[in-house]
Amino acid sequence: MRNVYLIDQFNVVHNEIHFILNETKQLSQLQPTGQLLADSDHEAILYLIDENDTYNYVSFGQSIWSQLAHMIVSDQKAFLKVEDGLLELTDFTEELKALLYNIEGNSNYGEAFVQAIENTFADFFGK
Repeated sequence: MRNVYLIDQFNVVHNEIHFILNETKQLSQLQPTGQLLADSDHEAILYLIDENDTYNYVSFGQSIWSQLAHMIVSDQKAFLKVEDGLLELTDFTEELKALLYNIEGNSNYGEAFVQAIENTFADFFGK
């Protein structure tokens, strides 16, 4: 069973965004994968992390999407804040852009999810 860690808090520090993981995790337990997925059923964007040789998800629900949109436009780097430091979420922005282009206008993700993505990331899409 894969763990899903919901992100609902963040801090902006200079040109970085620190997504706060409200779980007791050490940097040594986590490795970034540089991969993002869409979870249209739960209306979330998922970042895969390798945790002790098991893939788990960091989930960014709609409450965080506006910050993700700002992150793209502002060219901020993404980090996961855990109890003993920061883990850079490698390739986050590039993967997010690619995922957004794949979702745009693609009804396979479900109309409500596509509409929510297109509305939130309208500046990115140039709308």
